[in-house]
Amino acid sequence: MKAWSDFGEIASSKIRVVFTDIDDTLTTEGRLTHQAFKALWDLHATGIAVVPVTGRPAGWCDHFARMWPVAGIVGENGAFYYRYNEAKKKLESEYLLDPSERSILQKKLSKVQRKILRAVPGAAVASDQAFRIHDLAIDFCEDVPALSKDEIQKIVDIFEKEGATAKVSSIHVNGWFGSWDKVSMIKRIAIDVLDLNLDRPAHNRKAVYVGDSPNDEPAFAFFRNSIGVANIREFTSQLIHPPRYVTKKKGGNGFQEVARKIVRAQKK
Repeated sequence: MKAWSDFGEIASSKIRVVFTDIDDTLTTEGRLTHQAFKALWDLHATGIAVVPVTGRPAGWCDHFARMWPVAGIVGENGAFYYRYNEAKKKLESEYLLDPSERSILQKKLSKVQRKILRAVPGAAVASDQAFRIHDLAIDFCEDVPALSKDEIQKIVDIFEKEGATAKVSSIHVNGWFGSWDKVSMIKRIAIDVLDLNLDRPAHNRKAVYVGDSPNDEPAFAFFRNSIGVANIREFTSQLIHPPRYVTKKKGGNGFQEVARKIVRAQKK
């Protein structure tokens, strides 16, 4: 990892878009602070696109896409993206699965849910599950007493034994049956909405990714300008591909650090 002070040089290279995780990256202890929300608006006002990338559900993402100053949002770990078309005044969506495929998926996930809740006392279905389309989120510390690392791993093992993909965020284990991932959908929305081909080094350099946990590792590896807010240091030993830069502060305060550097650089 490089010194945070070195990011100033990167910020001056005409960044066009900031991709960012939400939980514990934009938020601080579960809340979106005034400072972090202002940072979103500051980027927007400077002409920098912001695209949140999250494991949170479709129902929440619908709200974020409509109400936040963002160019779009990737949700449910890459199963779809939403964008609010200002010209047409309507929400536009891009899903990987059609409605019949999504219905089959939910039936399979219901069976896995029952197995996990029987095997891991203390785990619970995430409170936002009712708003999900493509995956199952198991809460291990958001609204339940924090589970141990072994218990979290047991949840992952059950998902994987059933043939599902499982990813651990800072609050949930998300599982799904399918081949999608965050980076693939990030590339798709970048082309469709921002006219950026992130596989091209010149375009990749115009983007930043900000995250906080092991499920951000594929994005840390893919983006030349990858940043972890300070709480990523808790997971450094677990990462093969850590972020290139780490902010001084945690959560939303760390995101604000990123935004400030980028905004100041664009004004020079």
